[in-house]
Amino acid sequence: MKVILLQDVKSLGKAGEIVSVNDGYARNFIIPKKLGVEANNKNLNDLKMKKNNEEKIAKENKEAAMKLADELKAGQVQLKIKVGEGGKAFGSVSGKEIAAAVKDQMGLDVDKKKIQLKETLKTLGTHLVAVKLHPEVTAELKVVIEEEE
Repeated sequence: MKVILLQDVKSLGKAGEIVSVNDGYARNFIIPKKLGVEANNKNLNDLKMKKNNEEKIAKENKEAAMKLADELKAGQVQLKIKVGEGGKAFGSVSGKEIAAAVKDQMGLDVDKKKIQLKETLKTLGTHLVAVKLHPEVTAELKVVIEEEE
């Protein structure tokens, strides 16, 4: 019997796959536990429509991420930190502060977890910071750190 899996089943397959199993295994285990449904025409059509919808949503998410990436590349964010004698900084700029500055200065929502800093920024000047908006889309954001008076 052919079955469409609704959930991942260990040693059988992942959700959305069509697998062939023994009739008894399908009727006594997979279907009663809602792990899968019989692969008839209606269910196959539903699966096809669901996959098409998921592809469409994924494409829209990627396009939105690319648009946001273009906006981030075009702009820059300015932050101020306290500096002591000899240009030594009294602190640093973290991803949380950069995300807040992007929201205030550019009006864009960027999650602080998506800002990829190897380490916090501790020096004055211009820094390029990577922002991973989507698994396939990464933007460069220009962060200018100035001395606070």
